Amino acid sequence: MTAKTIKENITWKQLISFFLPLGLSATLVTLSHVIINSTLARADNSEVVIASYALPLSLLGLTERPVVLLRQACSALVRDRISFRAMAAVSTYVFACIILIGLIICYTPVGEWVFLYFFGVERELLDTTLSVYRILMYVSIFSGLRCLFHGIIIFNMRTKWLTIGMCVRIIAMYLLSLYFITTDQVSSGRVGAIIFLVGMIIEAMVAVWEGTNLLRTIIPEKAPNHPIETKQQIFSFYKPLLYSSIIAVIIGPAINAILGKTTHIHLAISSYAIAGSLTQLVLSFFSYIHQIVLNFYRKDARSVVRFVILLSFIPGALIAILAYTALGPWFMTHVMGVNSELMHASLLAMRIFMIMTIVFPWLDYMNGIIMLRGQTKIMVFSQTANAIVTVLTLFIVIANAPGWNGLIGALAQSVGMLAELLVVLFVLKRTSESGQTNFSTENL
Repeated sequence: MTAKTIKENITWKQLISFFLPLGLSATLVTLSHVIINSTLARADNSEVVIASYALPLSLLGLTERPVVLLRQACSALVRDRISFRAMAAVSTYVFACIILIGLIICYTPVGEWVFLYFFGVERELLDTTLSVYRILMYVSIFSGLRCLFHGIIIFNMRTKWLTIGMCVRIIAMYLLSLYFITTDQVSSGRVGAIIFLVGMIIEAMVAVWEGTNLLRTIIPEKAPNHPIETKQQIFSFYKPLLYSSIIAVIIGPAINAILGKTTHIHLAISSYAIAGSLTQLVLSFFSYIHQIVLNFYRKDARSVVRFVILLSFIPGALIAILAYTALGPWFMTHVMGVNSELMHASLLAMRIFMIMTIVFPWLDYMNGIIMLRGQTKIMVFSQTANAIVTVLTLFIVIANAPGWNGLIGALAQSVGMLAELLVVLFVLKRTSESGQTNFSTENL
């Protein structure tokens, strides 16, 4: 059924006041990865060091995604302590599975096979790569704790604590980065893993502290008319989220695996990592456009569309400034400490990433429309299209132009996202023409 909302004129001040805190929080998340890459770029053999960190990090994306989804599940389902206990029990199962998978990868031949044959790691770098992942595997656990309590914080409108937690995390990571740099200890990817783990532990501590405070003082033992009480109810909501996200998660590892077969492996992986981190730093600020749609579209669609049109030009303009002016080389050289060869390769990759900066805001907007209509199954098809086109592009380009190095990853990721947007537009148009009945997210 359709949502019953009162039409009203939404001012740009309201939209900006709503959007800026969300954008800032998301940007700080990406900034933490820029800090790590900037630290590792100061090593003597920076390409090798960054590669030894980037490959295990892409594998972490696979193991961390299930725990990140706990934030959405918790914010949607937990309204009292009974439902939280059910949510916590499900989270425990997820954590146990993540630890088991991590131990198998780290201490059995499975890990050697994954890094040697899937990611294309050179055998002499295998031990270093595994040692990095033995640290990163614990990031998933603390990330899960953070996301579990974020769900409680978000529903109770205490979102400032997400920003506070991120600020404390960034400060701690930056100070630890300075320590490693000033003591000349940046010699392996383990340094990046340690910085990441410490930052995640600190952010998790802030989230747990505020979340448990809310559980103790505000959240009731049993909320009236709230039906969620069992683990089975939690699982029925959580599993579809997990299945759809797995498709999207494979894109990162697939790109790094193909980059491991380029002409200059270390340069390809490192330039893609640096260009990707800067691009994500810009895009992360605009990653909550779907929330604007969810909260304001039914009230004032015209103002929302105008606001999104304005936002959509900003990320492409920012990346163009970095990629085509003297600011980019200056920033990479003096702020990130990147050497000349790696800087030029990263700038080339960033120019390709401009495709993604143009596509991303509209994809997030369309995903907001999908969620507003309750047609989230569309995301499974669109993410599948993204993965298929990305992988096909990787194989085609690596077979014909392996010397493109980091550009291969940037092109594949950008074209894949464009395919995802086209599928969303096509399916939404078809469902609108067929007069399919939608329901409002307010009823979830």
